[in-house]
Amino acid sequence: MPTTPATAAQISPEIVSNGVQPSGVPAPILLELVDEDGTTIGTAEKLAAHEAPGLLHRAFSVFLFDESGRLLLQRRALGKYHSPGVWSNTCCGHPYPGEAPFTAAARRTFEELRVSPTLLAEAGTVRYNHPDPASGLVEQEFNHLFVGLVQAEPRPDPEEVEDTVFVTAAELAERHAAAPFSAWFMTVLDAARPAVRELTGPSGGW
Repeated sequence: MPTTPATAAQISPEIVSNGVQPSGVPAPILLELVDEDGTTIGTAEKLAAHEAPGLLHRAFSVFLFDESGRLLLQRRALGKYHSPGVWSNTCCGHPYPGEAPFTAAARRTFEELRVSPTLLAEAGTVRYNHPDPASGLVEQEFNHLFVGLVQAEPRPDPEEVEDTVFVTAAELAERHAAAPFSAWFMTVLDAARPAVRELTGPSGGW
């Protein structure tokens, strides 16, 4: 499994559609639309891409572990329009059009949790279609998976993250049975498990 040290990444200069327009009005957030092979075929506004039946777009999911092999979970902020207040993996999101998924994963992890992974590695891709029963939105995603290590204590942005916790595999099973999680959580975790096991070792229980 290739590994790469990660630091907070900067948005590349060509990504201009997701910032602030000269008028001072925020520009619409655009996502990268892809075909079933993950090839870019266009862009769409973020909310429009998630409205039923959903448009297939590029996404990423991050799983960070501490030195004891515990997974860092986040509870999504209550103010988020999609899947608010539920537990999910360390970080997930969407690259800007033209942004590499690895860069987006490192950038967004820092924006949400104010930590930079000490190690971040690609862990494959997974394609899924998950409706969110609460909001009616749909996750049609070609998701790039990343696993890594974190040593710093998270300092989450309260507008993005309600809470965080480190859990063992056994603790995750108990929590998943008792509390609501994001619709995509088990799909991305199961797809990332081979890389997770390689990272944490056989004693981690993942």
